[in-house]
Amino acid sequence: MASYVESILSKNEKITYEGRISLWSLAPNIILGVLLLPAMGAGLIFLVLAWLKYISTELAITNKRVVAKFGFIRRRTVEINLAKIESIQVDQGILGRVFGYGSLIVAGAGTPQAPIPGISDPIAFRKAFMATQEEHLPALTA
Repeated sequence: MASYVESILSKNEKITYEGRISLWSLAPNIILGVLLLPAMGAGLIFLVLAWLKYISTELAITNKRVVAKFGFIRRRTVEINLAKIESIQVDQGILGRVFGYGSLIVAGAGTPQAPIPGISDPIAFRKAFMATQEEHLPALTA
């Protein structure tokens, strides 16, 4: 079964970087799930929700756009062309800095800010975006 990102690639479009949601950003649900597990399995709900969020979130940079997909049953996507992105901001709190996760805020021309929360190593994602944009942007604007 192909991932969402692989299924939407257009002709000559290739994935240059794939990000993941951080397990640390899911820690509250995981901890609550483990603590409530003895209570007639109520914690299992929190563990399943954390697992579903982890496997159903896809983050990728292609040579043409940035793609983020959230959700298992209800799907929400953010897809912005590289040429339209004006900035990517990294938002990390203290725990995010310590455990290497944070949120990205993608701002584009004519596009409202699109937050991508809980991403693992957001600095690496931003670096990969900048490298991809520098490499492919001249070809996109020509």
